[in-house]
Amino acid sequence: MSLLVVGLSHRSAPVSVLERASLNAGAQLKLLQDTVAAEPAAEAAVLATCNRIELYADVDKFHAGVAELSTLLAQHSGVGLEELTPYLYVHYEDRAVHHLFSVACGLDSMVVGEGQILGQIKDSLARAQDLHTAGRLLNDLFQQALRVGKRAHSETGIDRAGQSLVTFGLEQLSAGADVQQWARGKRALVIGAGSMSSLAAATLARAGVAEIVVANRTFERAERLARILSEGDDTDVLARAVPMDSVPGELTRADVAVSCTGATGLVLTADAVVASVQGRTGAPALEDAAGADTAVREAVVRETAVRDTGETPLPGAGSAADENCPLDLSSVPSGFSVMGEAAVAGMDAATLEQHGAWAAGGTAVDRTREAGRSGPEADTELIGALAATATRVGRIPERRRPEPVVEVPRPEPVLFLLDLAMPRDVDAAVHRLAGVRLVDIESLADASADAPMAADVDMVRRIVADEVTAFGAAQRAAHITPTVVALRSMAADVVAGEIARLEGRLPGLDDKHRAEITQTVKRVVDKLLHAPTVRVKQLAAEPGGAGYADALRTLFDLDQETVASVSRAENSTTEKNRGPA
Repeated sequence: MSLLVVGLSHRSAPVSVLERASLNAGAQLKLLQDTVAAEPAAEAAVLATCNRIELYADVDKFHAGVAELSTLLAQHSGVGLEELTPYLYVHYEDRAVHHLFSVACGLDSMVVGEGQILGQIKDSLARAQDLHTAGRLLNDLFQQALRVGKRAHSETGIDRAGQSLVTFGLEQLSAGADVQQWARGKRALVIGAGSMSSLAAATLARAGVAEIVVANRTFERAERLARILSEGDDTDVLARAVPMDSVPGELTRADVAVSCTGATGLVLTADAVVASVQGRTGAPALEDAAGADTAVREAVVRETAVRDTGETPLPGAGSAADENCPLDLSSVPSGFSVMGEAAVAGMDAATLEQHGAWAAGGTAVDRTREAGRSGPEADTELIGALAATATRVGRIPERRRPEPVVEVPRPEPVLFLLDLAMPRDVDAAVHRLAGVRLVDIESLADASADAPMAADVDMVRRIVADEVTAFGAAQRAAHITPTVVALRSMAADVVAGEIARLEGRLPGLDDKHRAEITQTVKRVVDKLLHAPTVRVKQLAAEPGGAGYADALRTLFDLDQETVASVSRAENSTTEKNRGPA
């Protein structure tokens, strides 16, 4: 087995890189075709989701395979190889199997335990099968990954460790509130009619939204999804379809919008969102604190200081409390306390002494009378004066304190946006708009980074480890099967030749005796071959057992072309009987 995977995901690359490296359907097909056309690869499959891009291949050379697959990913993603390389990861043989099985179980998902990845793996296999780029190895691998994923979800509580990306996104939109209570009665706009958008629409319908409007570039697909939602037995949501050019108007009516399209550019710009909010509320959706008045800000600072500390706010520059301050107040920026950091920044040591004593309530050292004096005697007197001040007040306290930062509270959102597309559908600048809450792939990654792991995750990891061992053993055993079949075929030819020679020597042999002799010879050959072939399959299934096939071919002088023809025949049978699990 020479399975190799090269890829990048939310665990290895920032969302901005994933966004640029995303592959549309056409690019995925071209990548598959170019991969199998490359010298090191015999089979290929692409797994591309909103947070991962992985290229699987059966290669005959590891280093050449890594170089070729990395180059192909860079070429088809449009991100330069030099920029892409630091974010790529590589898995080989058993580690590659372990990786895909972990992905199938949801262990490598942004939201641990989500089950949507199974559908994406199934689609990936179907795409490779349609293009005939998946041979025996990748067919076996991906179908087994689907079975392992289903086993993990049925035998453990991995579903409790996380939710689908849609559910998790809606929880982030509701800011921790119960999603059903938050969604009840809202009007929803779903942009796109693919698998993710359909899942989002179904989730919103079950959550109790009053209306769902589906917009899609292919209007027939939007109609089909709307009809499915309307006719669902478990919901009574009102659903209808609209063309994409109706999105601006529908956004003005919507309370929540979910977007997941395959568009390469933005579907919702910041200007479009501003216009929709303004159309809904009559007021523009300004950036946070953009119109805050300076006087109001300063008043909030003073009120906050009194409320939070119980102390009288520090005086501003130019107030009566600044009397006798050794600073030149004219040089202090307006609005800053003379006890603040901005006031003393860059102050020379002598002035800082006076400022410290003044701030502590002591008497400033009169430096004017020291004019013209210098040398050790003056320094001794200065040190003594400072020591006396320190003794009187205990220490010269640092009364400097940073100015309070005013955080103008955001208004309650009137529009909730969930962007599940990669690359993004909604302009990231929308995050800064007041009255709008946007949750996208990047914010979901941040929110899920410290999500608690359920105990069931350990059970799934054990399942994955067991399944990887079993899959490796099965593949190694299958690797020697063509050699065993070729050996038995050669033995059958030897038996047939000897029986023919016997008939030439004994032409009067009747049919009954000829059949008995033939069966006897076959039984002898079968008994001689049984133990070696069974044992060689057992040994080949163990790690490092791949060399037994070569040993068998050498010992029995088997023709390599005969073995290869058996392999081709088995692969042809597999191709005819293929089908996702």
